Amino acid sequence: MNAYEVIIRPIDTEKTRYQASELGQYVFEVHLDANKIEIKRAVEHIFDVDVARVNVMIMPAKQGWRKYRPPWKKAVVTLAEGERMDLFEGVVA
Repeated sequence: MNAYEVIIRPIDTEKTRYQASELGQYVFEVHLDANKIEIKRAVEHIFDVDVARVNVMIMPAKQGWRKYRPPWKKAVVTLAEGERMDLFEGVVA
């Protein structure tokens, strides 16, 4: 699996913007079969930063009336001290 198959999309919410600005943590939706090492390598390759830590969690499936969302995997990537991603710079909320 290459780096662009591992990282599906960044998650952009108010909470993730706070984490990015204050804690140096960025949140991504990643491939369900990706592990922490693959996620770390993909983020380092795509964004050219040093990753200190990766935490992953499986978000459960949701069933609604006529709607179904399958389970998905979320990764919280903590960057090394002094590193920064300009992922959401210039985006007006």
